[in-house]
Amino acid sequence: MSIHEQHLREAVRLAHANRARGGRPFGAVLALDGELVATGVNDIVHSFDPTTHAEMQAIRAACRKLGRPSLKGAVVYASGHPCPMCLAALTMTGVEAVYYAFDNADAAPYGLSSEAAYQALRLPLDPPPLPLTRLPAGTAAADLYGA
Repeated sequence: MSIHEQHLREAVRLAHANRARGGRPFGAVLALDGELVATGVNDIVHSFDPTTHAEMQAIRAACRKLGRPSLKGAVVYASGHPCPMCLAALTMTGVEAVYYAFDNADAAPYGLSSEAAYQALRLPLDPPPLPLTRLPAGTAAADLYGA
């Protein structure tokens, strides 16, 4: 299994654990030079803060840990396709690539797609501002998002 697949599976594991504690099923891992720097989970349910998406939490934790606002060269692994807010933050901090497990079509049946936000902002999903690569998650979307 590649390092990308390992980090992505950790993001999915975090998403499962967050859902088990009553949160939304999203997790993220931020790595630099292949080494895990920070993780995050979607904390909207517990924090009442709509900006506490998994990717945003991983960005905040990594910037604090590294003591700088730049994440140039970092790679993020997300359980789901990043929403427009997260994609903007990833781009602005210098993240070079994102690997994700499930896309908006996978999330839509469970009310968890961010496609409507992209449409409302008139932002096309293609081409993305940085490489977005879908990898196998080792589990099905229904296992993470389903009832």
